[in-house]
Amino acid sequence: MSLHKKVGRLLVAGFKGITMSEEIKHLIHTYHIGGIILFGRNIGTPAEIRKLTNSLQREAKKAGYTSPLLICIDQENGVVRRLGEGTTIIPGAMLLGATKDSLLAQQAGFLTGKELKALGINWNLAPVVDVNNNPANPVIGVRSFGENPMEVAEMAKHSMMGMQEAGIATTLKHFPGHGDTSVDSHLDLPVIAHDLDRLHAVELVPFKTCMGAGADAIMSAHVYFPALEREANVPATLSRAVITGLLREQLGFEGVITTDCMEMDAIAKGVGTVEGCVRAVEAGVDFVMVSHLHDLQEKAVKALEQAVRTGRIAEEQIDASIARIEKLANLYSSWEEIETNLNGLEEVGSLHHQQQMQEVYAKGITEVVGPGTTIQQDDNVLLVYPTNNYATLVEDKRYSTLSMATQLNKVHRHVTAMEIASMQDENRLREVLEVAQNVDHIVVLTLNAVQQLEQQQFVQRLVASGKPVDVVAIRSPYDAGCFVNVNRMVCTYEFTETAFEVVAKYLVGECPVSGKLPVTIT
Repeated sequence: MSLHKKVGRLLVAGFKGITMSEEIKHLIHTYHIGGIILFGRNIGTPAEIRKLTNSLQREAKKAGYTSPLLICIDQENGVVRRLGEGTTIIPGAMLLGATKDSLLAQQAGFLTGKELKALGINWNLAPVVDVNNNPANPVIGVRSFGENPMEVAEMAKHSMMGMQEAGIATTLKHFPGHGDTSVDSHLDLPVIAHDLDRLHAVELVPFKTCMGAGADAIMSAHVYFPALEREANVPATLSRAVITGLLREQLGFEGVITTDCMEMDAIAKGVGTVEGCVRAVEAGVDFVMVSHLHDLQEKAVKALEQAVRTGRIAEEQIDASIARIEKLANLYSSWEEIETNLNGLEEVGSLHHQQQMQEVYAKGITEVVGPGTTIQQDDNVLLVYPTNNYATLVEDKRYSTLSMATQLNKVHRHVTAMEIASMQDENRLREVLEVAQNVDHIVVLTLNAVQQLEQQQFVQRLVASGKPVDVVAIRSPYDAGCFVNVNRMVCTYEFTETAFEVVAKYLVGECPVSGKLPVTIT
């Protein structure tokens, strides 16, 4: 194998469109890239997804690949859900954490894996095993199973095992931990200053538990850990002390190590994406992920080839990475399986799958204040909801708070729904307060109100109307600590359609919920 194809195997690349692009075809034939990452921009109907994945694999075989491509996706579920219409909506990590039942996490993992497998996707960039012990964390939050390291470890392990049982490779992320940050690494370089004892007692617990259960791959965090890396402001992704010293040598991990996207600002605005890819491989990673720009993808491969030719990176290291990558690919896929994968789409998004997950939602959605007054059949109800402002760059901008109105209208006849685009729009706020005077019951959705004083103040103005007010925290559960004298307070942890369907039934007394908070509310 030529050197540029050897180093090409270390690249995971993304592209635009629901059909194979000429750029990705070029990378397959010229460099034999090892992996492809799919985003919402690549997702059509289930049939279109499988047509895309099959075409990518056929192209790889035509190019002379000895093992299939690893085709990956961030299907964490919940707020990070890449699959769209026609697939089952599956609870995200924190809602599963609220069930306090690791077997439900395994069931959700298995169903996730089963649908991905049917679509021709063989590698999931999940589960998130970060311990979310920082309420101000802007990027992890509900993507985590909770704040207790042992509970996160058990939930993550069973989620991983469920996906593996379905025939899907898994990824623990973000090593050595992204849960106690107050900066989004998509935008800047976070720093976690804890000492090594604390890291072993908290952040590393889920990683070690899942490694012991047979983890497939681990994704590095673009986070700086001074206790692990002597050079200032070097993120874990670029740190040999973290990747080789801690993960490979001390913890004994023998699977695939991948970076997070190297176009994120924590890397791109530091050493730069291309140099970052070289430094990451120097640190000991197997896969570098360049998700978006073809120019950077090609430059990264060429820079890696030059680094090997000049002796900066040993070719033996590249060979070892290729061996790990091909072992993973062969474990979860084969050319025969790809060619005969003609069935299974009928189960994707099936009623049976939807019903299973609806039951899990009911066990995770959490009543924090209650039981309160249930909405009665003849009540005039006001539903107030914020425009869906996405909190992080990792979330797909395809899911709307508007769907709560649809779900509540299915179970109650007298609903007036009012959207608030901005808490600074005093005219709109007055309109909502005027309508509130003439209804019997108020339901208000909050979206990260814990970080927005204006949302908190407006909810309390609704409470002052004297009507029963149900507050539904549709993302951050920390919103539950922001309000007093509400009729009911419930956390859904996510604004997915099934979460809204279940909470609507709960509000009218048709569906009990039994979740318990997986984080501390103050």
